[in-house]
Amino acid sequence: MVVCGDDGLAHRLAGELRGVYREQVILVVPPAGRSVRQPMTGRARAASAALLDRVVTAVNRGNGGSDDTLVPGERVMEAAEPTERVLDEAGVARAAALALVYDDDETNIRAALTARRLNPRLRLVLRLYNRRLGQYIEELLDQAADVSGGVVAGADVSTTVLSDADTAAPSLVATALVGTSKVVDAEGLLLRAVERRPPAPGEVADPGLCTLALLSATSNDPAGAEGSEDSGDQGPRLLPDAAAVAAATGRGTMVLEQLSYSGPPLPARRGGPPFASLFSRRLRWSLAGLVAAVIALAVALTVVTPDSPLHATYVTLLDLFAINEPAHHESTGRQILQLLSLLVGLLLLPVLLAAVLEALGTFRTASALRKPPRGLSGHVVLLGLGKIGTRVLTQLRELHIPVVCVEADPEARGMAAARRLRVPVVLGDVTQEGVLESAKIHRADALLALTSEDATNLEAVLYARSVRQDLRAVLRLYDDDFAKAVYRTLRTAHPDALTRSRSVTHLAAPAFAGAMMGRQILGAIPVERRVLLFAAVVVDGHPQLEGRTVGEAFRAGAWRVLALDTAARGDAAVADARGSGLVWDLPDTYVLRAGDRVVLAATRRGLAELLGRRTRSAT
Repeated sequence: MVVCGDDGLAHRLAGELRGVYREQVILVVPPAGRSVRQPMTGRARAASAALLDRVVTAVNRGNGGSDDTLVPGERVMEAAEPTERVLDEAGVARAAALALVYDDDETNIRAALTARRLNPRLRLVLRLYNRRLGQYIEELLDQAADVSGGVVAGADVSTTVLSDADTAAPSLVATALVGTSKVVDAEGLLLRAVERRPPAPGEVADPGLCTLALLSATSNDPAGAEGSEDSGDQGPRLLPDAAAVAAATGRGTMVLEQLSYSGPPLPARRGGPPFASLFSRRLRWSLAGLVAAVIALAVALTVVTPDSPLHATYVTLLDLFAINEPAHHESTGRQILQLLSLLVGLLLLPVLLAAVLEALGTFRTASALRKPPRGLSGHVVLLGLGKIGTRVLTQLRELHIPVVCVEADPEARGMAAARRLRVPVVLGDVTQEGVLESAKIHRADALLALTSEDATNLEAVLYARSVRQDLRAVLRLYDDDFAKAVYRTLRTAHPDALTRSRSVTHLAAPAFAGAMMGRQILGAIPVERRVLLFAAVVVDGHPQLEGRTVGEAFRAGAWRVLALDTAARGDAAVADARGSGLVWDLPDTYVLRAGDRVVLAATRRGLAELLGRRTRSAT
């Protein structure tokens, strides 16, 4: 495996491939002093330190050996850019997979085109922010592999385009929902994993679609270590069987269910400015009064003259705009009505002018940033409209959750999206006094601190805590060790409030690593300090799945079949009623056949074992 990148995602991805999948990895990073800071945490820290301290060029090829004795080859290369010469020296021509995770989309695309030419059999994983461009690049690179020749039949040479923002955004968005939940997009269907407290005596817990995990016994203890590796049986148990769930009394569970939102509804949007917003309330009442006066004059004219109602209305309008002849020889009543019509016409002119000015002002400010409404409450305050913040904002609006954004840079990446979605934005430094108050933080339901500065995110959450003790808060922190320490401290100081600290690279690296193994990763859900993956797998070639029933294919703590993709098999007769093509209520007696494509939940190690790469010879 070859990993090329310039930030912490590359280091964490390399550690994930070595520590979980036990793959031989070559890491290509910029020279010292030019790369972005890397997260020094867990396996990534140990692996990165080992790489930087010693360069092992021998990859133990041809030595054989079991999984217990095999030591994966490790090598680090320093290069400013992934040029053809650098990729060739990294062994792309002989590699099984290449991950290009530079922060720049153009760099990744250029390197991917070069790598596909060097090795048509190479599995490619690209990190791209532009999703539409990513779809085109996937098709282009796959087509290039097909026409190049030399591809072994049945070989997996697919191209997968992922975004760390898209992978991490569902977990960050979930804090805006009721309770503690995580969201994953499974083939167009949004699902959420919900943490539930232990049922009271006599209560029957709703299992949802399935039980994903048993939470740690210390999850409600402020001094407990959430999901720590040394917590033993008291730690979280992923994908437990029915017996384990029944025996784990007093422990919370995480269940999978369809996404729902019970907060305040988001007002319906239209293509342009709403009609009511074109004119102020006072102006609308003025126009209504003038229309009523015209109708009254027309009715009075039909009374004092023999004119028909239609002709009387026409004459009244002529008098209103002073284009009718004076009623010298008419009756006294007719003359009085004409004078009243002239007076109403004088009143109408300034009202019409005010209406025109207000309408022009409304259209002029339609593309400008909106300010938070005065009575806004129950909303989500989003800090930062960078790459991650923009994705989170888009998903929040798709879920019809009201949002107020805070951004210091008027030229930030997400400002255009905020204007398009008509989301209120407060321009200012969140660390300055009064900025969070302008975002109505005292009436908000949740705070998402997603700026690129750890200190800014932490300061914003601490200040918000001083304003509202029960505010749900999630902050994006670069280093996962720091995120864990902040989480435990805030949980101890505010035991009744919901606080989550997340590292984007920690959430994204498992999905990138799974894609390098050759399978489509739909999403990743954090379970305390661990990660649960959702993947779409074709049953063919997997003895753990093919020919087995759904119940027999279930491996507690490793993987579990959740749904059957009927669209892949062309069986529309049993398609899900929601039109997603996924059947979620599969009976345990259903036999998985060759050609079936299933959606499953798996641990990182379980997915590695399912892919058949846990025990192999180093050839």
